[in-house]
Amino acid sequence: MADLIAVPLKKPSDVDVIKPLTNVIRSTYNSANNQKDYTEAINEFSKLRNNALWRAFEKYESSLEVIYSYYDQLVALEGKIPAHEVQIPFKWKDAFDRTIFGGKLSLTISTLSYEKVCVLFNIAALQSSVAATQSLESDEGLKLAAKLFQQSAGIFNFLKGNVMLAIQQEPTPDISPDTLGALSSLMIAQAQEIFVHKAIHDSMKDGIVAKLAAQAEDLYADALKLFQKEIFRAFWDKEWVPLVAGKQAGYRAMSEFYQSLVCKANKTVGEEIARLDHAVELFKAAQQRSNRSNLFQDYANKAQRNLTEARKDNDFIYHERIPDVKSLDPIGKASIAKLLPLSEPLSSNFHDSFEELLPISVHHALSSYEMRRTELVNAEISKLRESTQMLNSVLASLNLPAAIEDTSGTEIPQSLLDKAAYVRNAGGIQALEATMNELPDLLQRNKDILDESERMLKEEKDSDDQLREQFKERWTRIPSARLTEQFSVNAQKYRDIINNAVAADKVVRQRFESFRPGMETLSRDASELSNTVPAGSALQESGAVSQLRKLMEDVETLKAERDVIESELKSVTTDMKATFLSALSEDGAIDEPNMSVENIGQLYGPLQKQVRDSIAHQESLVSHIQSHHAAFINEHTGAGSSREAMLCQLASAYDAFKELENNLREGAKFYNDLTQLLVVFQNKISDFCFARKTEKEELMKDLTTNLSHTGPVSTPAIPSHHGGSQPQAQSNAQGGSQLPYPTMQYGGMPIPYGANAAAPYPTYAPPPMPAGYNGLYNYTTMPYPAQGGYNPYQPPQAPYGGYATLPRYGGSNPPQKPW
Repeated sequence: MADLIAVPLKKPSDVDVIKPLTNVIRSTYNSANNQKDYTEAINEFSKLRNNALWRAFEKYESSLEVIYSYYDQLVALEGKIPAHEVQIPFKWKDAFDRTIFGGKLSLTISTLSYEKVCVLFNIAALQSSVAATQSLESDEGLKLAAKLFQQSAGIFNFLKGNVMLAIQQEPTPDISPDTLGALSSLMIAQAQEIFVHKAIHDSMKDGIVAKLAAQAEDLYADALKLFQKEIFRAFWDKEWVPLVAGKQAGYRAMSEFYQSLVCKANKTVGEEIARLDHAVELFKAAQQRSNRSNLFQDYANKAQRNLTEARKDNDFIYHERIPDVKSLDPIGKASIAKLLPLSEPLSSNFHDSFEELLPISVHHALSSYEMRRTELVNAEISKLRESTQMLNSVLASLNLPAAIEDTSGTEIPQSLLDKAAYVRNAGGIQALEATMNELPDLLQRNKDILDESERMLKEEKDSDDQLREQFKERWTRIPSARLTEQFSVNAQKYRDIINNAVAADKVVRQRFESFRPGMETLSRDASELSNTVPAGSALQESGAVSQLRKLMEDVETLKAERDVIESELKSVTTDMKATFLSALSEDGAIDEPNMSVENIGQLYGPLQKQVRDSIAHQESLVSHIQSHHAAFINEHTGAGSSREAMLCQLASAYDAFKELENNLREGAKFYNDLTQLLVVFQNKISDFCFARKTEKEELMKDLTTNLSHTGPVSTPAIPSHHGGSQPQAQSNAQGGSQLPYPTMQYGGMPIPYGANAAAPYPTYAPPPMPAGYNGLYNYTTMPYPAQGGYNPYQPPQAPYGGYATLPRYGGSNPPQKPW
């Protein structure tokens, strides 16, 4: 009676999970937010997968804990990385033979959700195998078998309702909803069968055993209906359907047999004989249906012996009428076997190797918060810098403070000597020009990476289009154009960023050339500078001069205050991680906009007021400077106009030198940071193309195999299993939210924002950026077109040291796959 069915396992394929996981974790979690190196954790994850998936084929109870741990790790990891950012071509074969040559259909999908579905299937299958091998003579074996069959039924039932949502494609037949429903029904019937065994083993009352057996018969009847569907013709193992049919008849016989024992105890001999007679017939039917002559044989023998004895007693003693079995009261049913819900974690001692990675919703909230915070900081600092830039321009046009320091008319004013010393210490115009000449190489590097990324996308699309044209409607996978739409949009945005940076480079070059003569003069030593500036009249002390000196002191005080405000704006930090985690734990969701705005207002409200006050104070200060300078000019009319013009020119050249120095330094950083982002973008495309290539090869293999075996067929789907589920899956795929390939809706593009006259190159908000990066570019007077929106790609966790340290991608030297 213990002939129990074990579900076969899906066979996985070896796949490299290390490189894609490394890419996605580095691109999602930057070192600015997460200092931990996950190389060891990723390697352990790879080992765990190999151990769990292949240990399952040993079909021991100890294998269950290993595969449970892998599933738990999958669940934990899926909640911490963007669902469709992982491009690992998971390939699994159908668990059931499908062709006349014994080959098996396979399906390759590059999502963790598909891997979870297949691993769950194998967990349920392994549970059925372990349960089927338990000794039904021991209490421990019975308990374990009952628990595992109920868990297996629960998992198959869970998969039935979730598989289409999880993979968004036509599944292989073994994980179709119809198949999973049939397997769940079989597992719960076998669990009820175990409870019948346990009731007999525990010597429970005959009436209870009869009711348990009646429920087992009912469950096997339900399973048989599902297993005999037309779509499953020649699908199952050839012994399964006969055995299920035999079990249905056998447990009906068992219920009649044990109910006859109740009748015997109650001295209702006529009913006892009727039930025993029916039980003997059903036991024979069970053996005939199952093609197993020994199925229920012990109970069949007992029933026959009891029937002979009961008839003999009735003939000689009781002489009761034998009722028609159809007229007897139905036997009640005792339903004990239940679908056990899928519990998480499954393993008893699960340890999350990636526990320090934040849930992806928290990470999104932190990124959005940082974007809002940095945008505000950049805007306030930009206001200060633009205001200071205007102040410098006013002072340079008035030759202040040099004009009131020119007491002799022949010596260079001290403020100009200080400015010249700064320029020389910074390397002079030669260092500025050398840095400027590096930009074209940095620019070309980014163009090469973007060109290579677009080439890979085009190559993948051309290949897919060619095969779609070749195989027509049999080429069933989602078209490349639909999957790569967001890739293409982001590539164009990167192209626009590069084009805007080229325009910024041109503005920087023009400004450099405009102030070249003055910067060359400032780059000379003090004696040469003295010989260059013409002599003029000595300064005469007056009330206007005295007032201007006091105002120049106020200017320096104002600039110092602004340096402090800017420093405070940059240094204010707050850790919103705990706040967002708490909100997620308490409410199940994060109201990031309101929480961020409230926190930012508390942190930066006082500093914003200081910025407004500083700008208002400057307006009053400039007005006083201009009025006192007019009086100063009236007092010194004609006092050496050529000397004053030269001093004004050199003052403006100094301001331009400092601005260009910042422009070029941060322009170079912009290009290097953009390189990191483009490398991540290229890695995503490379992973995508590799996953599509693997899927293409599998689909072509299935197509050509089926063509050679059975003629043209559509593989790997069997639409009749699903009653139109494929169109729904494709419709969902068009929506982009559940595609088996990344739509890149999270991560998106590092679109520059806040570009203005003070920032010719796009500004990227940290996080994530390499250590020491303050997220601000001190550009001054160059106009630059603003860009809308911001949604940062996360650059690799380990920041590149500079242009020369990055591997060359693009052109004739594309990145090589390690597979």
